Amino acid sequence: MKKKILIIGQKGFISRNLIESFKKKKLNFSSLSFKNFINKSYLYNEEFDYIINCSSNKDYIKNRYQPQNDNDLLIAKKIKKSKTKLVMLSSRKVYKAKFNIKESHKKNPSCGYSRNKLQSEISIKKILQNKFLILRISNIIGAENNNKKKLHKTFSDIFFETIKLGLIYKNGDIYKDFISITKFCEITHALIKKNSYGVFNVSIGKKIYTDKVIKWLNFYNNKKVKFINMKSTFNNESFTLNNDKLMKTIKIKNSINDLRKECLIISKNFFT
Repeated sequence: MKKKILIIGQKGFISRNLIESFKKKKLNFSSLSFKNFINKSYLYNEEFDYIINCSSNKDYIKNRYQPQNDNDLLIAKKIKKSKTKLVMLSSRKVYKAKFNIKESHKKNPSCGYSRNKLQSEISIKKILQNKFLILRISNIIGAENNNKKKLHKTFSDIFFETIKLGLIYKNGDIYKDFISITKFCEITHALIKKNSYGVFNVSIGKKIYTDKVIKWLNFYNNKKVKFINMKSTFNNESFTLNNDKLMKTIKIKNSINDLRKECLIISKNFFT
């Protein structure tokens, strides 16, 4: 029997890609804005097996934690008495940046956004007990197809912003862990299909130097670019996430070569 899925948030980068991916797979899903979800009076007992929250409050991203700005918390409270599991999109930034970070490693958020994410995780665990799926996501690579100003920018957002100006930031010896938006959607569906719950790192699980990713994203660019030093305000931390738990659970292909192919497709679509 197919799982019934609700995606909350319809306009964001992740939600739009999940919706498109789930449509192609002909999954049993619906989408709804956060406001419409909260305003509905009935509980989600039998209607949905999983709710994926892709919505966020701008005050949650920019400011100190306040429960009224935490969409994941508000959703958890609403579905507390139901059988529905909540999928929360968290961040690798809840950890201190280092090599091979496991889900069990000590949490050490270094910015307001990551501190808020960790507080959200703690809150929904208390409310939902084992009815949650927390995805601690590494850097997502994907092409945004609109010009909407974003409060929380990804690695690829910054690349495409600067390349339009004919610039590329030099990254030197910095490495990170990545996941393509296509692979992220595949992983999310696979975890739901397996009726998974708990906390998972979502990444390739390998050391990938950022200069290499930039080379792939810029592959089809025929215009001259100027390489400049990275701003000190950028996130210069190197890290990788250990994804053994994820791969043992869903057993799918998830390699650096997959990321390279995705980057080349993104580059071709953007530059040609």
